[in-house]
Amino acid sequence: MSALRIQQGRVIDPANHVDAVRDVYIVDGKIAATGPKDATVWDATGKVVTPGLLDIHVHLREPGRSDKETIETGTRGAARGGFTSVVCMPNTTPAADNTGTIAFIKQRAAAAACVNVFPTGAITKELKGEELAPIGSLKKAGVVAITDDGHCVQNNDLMRRAVQYAKMFELPVLDHCQDYTLAADGVAHEGYWSLALGLRGWPAIAEDMMVMRNILIAEDTQWHIHCQHISSANAVALLREAKRRGVPITAEACPHHFTLTDESLKTYDANFKMNPPLRSERDRAAIVEGLADGTLDCIASDHAPHCAFEKEVEFDHAPFGILGLETELALSLELVRQKALPLPELIAKFTSIPARIVRLNKGTLTPGADGDVTIIDPDRPWTYDVGQSASKSRNSPFHGWPMRGKAVATIVGGKIVWQE
Repeated sequence: MSALRIQQGRVIDPANHVDAVRDVYIVDGKIAATGPKDATVWDATGKVVTPGLLDIHVHLREPGRSDKETIETGTRGAARGGFTSVVCMPNTTPAADNTGTIAFIKQRAAAAACVNVFPTGAITKELKGEELAPIGSLKKAGVVAITDDGHCVQNNDLMRRAVQYAKMFELPVLDHCQDYTLAADGVAHEGYWSLALGLRGWPAIAEDMMVMRNILIAEDTQWHIHCQHISSANAVALLREAKRRGVPITAEACPHHFTLTDESLKTYDANFKMNPPLRSERDRAAIVEGLADGTLDCIASDHAPHCAFEKEVEFDHAPFGILGLETELALSLELVRQKALPLPELIAKFTSIPARIVRLNKGTLTPGADGDVTIIDPDRPWTYDVGQSASKSRNSPFHGWPMRGKAVATIVGGKIVWQE
């Protein structure tokens, strides 16, 4: 028998409405009500103990782009960030639109990952938005959701049929909300800074249009659609009203969108280039408000590694995306210090709520659940050095930023996979 006693931490378990100083036991890889007297002790006095954090929007790049990231390096970054589970996106090479690629991802994860990896499958073949992928076969292969992440199905009839099929197989649909005709060749939020910097504008309505489309399809099919990385104030308002009507729709926010604005682009640093783009202060504030009132259900990183040579070009030509797994928790804890969210509500957005969205039996400290636990020092000061990142890539706009709050231990199945 292996046993671990996490002693005298502030235990926050939103799934069970727990917020109290107590011990947590993990026995033979599972959460237990009690444990043996000779259990290994981890003193968590002064720390916060939570169910293992879950990120439902991560790009691990394998197969196909192991020069950017691998399942091994990406999950090491996740562990450093306090995440015990990640949901990986299907825009790999080849795309995860078939059972063979899903089997490869699961085999690589079993061999190399230090945290739980849950694959998603594509909505359409090769992510082209033209023909549905074999959704039933993907479900049988083990995907937890379908998405064309990195792409957005533009054909509304095809998207509606995809959601109908997903309902048959009880798979949530995750959507990257972007109308290509409106976004066109934009590289920065359409507004003052795009005009001042001479960058092609990307209007927020390109996101709003697809959020509204998804609301209508979710209402029509009565099946769950999850809108990824919301960045627009109007999109938040549309989602708020849809939820009031009981539409089965959820949404996520990313730390970069509630921390930064398009003013950051004035240095032309391509590490601030992301999809959707950083928007105005009005949009940023609306995202914080949406997180506070529950319109935006959870927080995810959209961890998107790129090689240095790809980002070290003219802003227009650089790829979209930034690293996120190792800075996500600290940036989100700022919401607590700003009194936008109580700490238990923030923890719910990393645990019980994302687990519910993708229908995983995670994010809880209920006895019998998997022994996945994150131990956090919420006030620990540190400085993010991207050169020390576990990721193979270095494309973060937060290099050199002073941070407060850090995961000091990450435990997966009762095994400590990361600790300071």
